[in-house]
Amino acid sequence: MTTRSETVEFLTDQLSALPHITTRRMFGEYALYRDGKVVAFVCDDTLFVKPTEAGRAYLGTPDEAPAYPGSKLYFRIDGDRWEDREWLAELIEVTAAELPAPKPKRAKAPRGSTPAR
Repeated sequence: MTTRSETVEFLTDQLSALPHITTRRMFGEYALYRDGKVVAFVCDDTLFVKPTEAGRAYLGTPDEAPAYPGSKLYFRIDGDRWEDREWLAELIEVTAAELPAPKPKRAKAPRGSTPAR
């Protein structure tokens, strides 16, 4: 099963108070970014937030589950919690604050060039 685009649109609307929220479709599912950092995944119309100590403290006792077969455990956020914009935005904010900045991408070599040795 894949995530419906309406689900992702709803979540991004709920998080519209936060700047720099973006999504990217990946294999029929979605990654949710805050300031270029992957903070969550939306798989099978379910929100899975990356585990952090700040997120755990905010949630109390989180429901942990794999986002997809073979993945590590993430904090599974029930759909009824999505309705509270402030609560959801704070969870994403504290999670993003604890995650490292994304590594800069290396420039691609022009086609036909050989790598330097």
